Amino acid sequence: MASKEYLLKTSPKDLLIRFPYLHAFFAGQTIQLEGKHSLSLQEIIQEIDETGLEDNAFDAENFLNQLQEFIEQMQAFMGQSKNVVDSLTILPGTDKSGTPESFDQLVFEKSKITSIVGPTGSGKSRLLADIEWVAQGDTPTSRTILINGEKPSTDWRFASGKKLVAQLSQNMNFVMDLSVIEFLELHARSRMIANETVVIQRIIDAANDLAGEKFSANTPITALSGGQSRALMIADTAMLSSSPVVLIDEIENAGIDRKKALQLLIGEEKVVLMATHDPILALMADQRIVIKNGGILKVIKTSEEEKNMLSVLEEADRKLQLLRGKLRSGELIAGFDQEKTSKK
Repeated sequence: MASKEYLLKTSPKDLLIRFPYLHAFFAGQTIQLEGKHSLSLQEIIQEIDETGLEDNAFDAENFLNQLQEFIEQMQAFMGQSKNVVDSLTILPGTDKSGTPESFDQLVFEKSKITSIVGPTGSGKSRLLADIEWVAQGDTPTSRTILINGEKPSTDWRFASGKKLVAQLSQNMNFVMDLSVIEFLELHARSRMIANETVVIQRIIDAANDLAGEKFSANTPITALSGGQSRALMIADTAMLSSSPVVLIDEIENAGIDRKKALQLLIGEEKVVLMATHDPILALMADQRIVIKNGGILKVIKTSEEEKNMLSVLEEADRKLQLLRGKLRSGELIAGFDQEKTSKK
């Protein structure tokens, strides 16, 4: 947060360069800045005589408090607050039978991936919901979520501009009558992104890198396929969303490059948790949580042996993707050269 000392020593001109959104704040103040943008705020305040202070009902201390609070609120809204989420912690609750979970605590760090595995209906989505809600012992599982090892402020649960979690669900359908670039411009402007054009192009490029089939900036978002929609939202979440935690539900069904998607998210320093049935995705994670009967049964760190197994599975998956591509393009599979496939 900008200190009062810094604010007093800085000119409105320089403040607007660093905090462009202050145009709105200054416009609503009685203090006159016209022709004084190169003076420091302290100099401007000192120039106001007692009559001016009374006529405009101006109080310097109150003005500084409001200015400081406005900047802090905007930084939190835009994800620039110093209150960064470095870790997320789960304290144990109970399973569906009321049996206490047996772990002490689970810690998730940014730029790390945790997979969540278990049979359908075992409680994977319930765990994701606990994290999204920032549960405080008030959900069916009675779990508690800590942020940076501490009980979170109520802002993380109730403030509209301070959302802890961005969730990417299995189904993603757009209903707005916008093109891809119009949709991204709308989101970028809501976040008051300074280099809007550059960021939007990065998102489109990244989404096309993830998707099986390319799309343009002018493509209507309602015309995107399921895989293209998911690719766009993953890139958008990575680069524009201020939410520090990303929850993904079954990315294997998205029709996108799964490995690149995860690399993109952790590259933007997100805490990534994904519910999956895919052994490749499960082993890509740094650790995996095993869910049974609504509770966390165990936590397994990905071993070196499993990482070696991952490379074998990825090679098999690569060959499968090549075969899938041939089917889609109308080629025959009969007589397909396996050796030749492995060299491509």
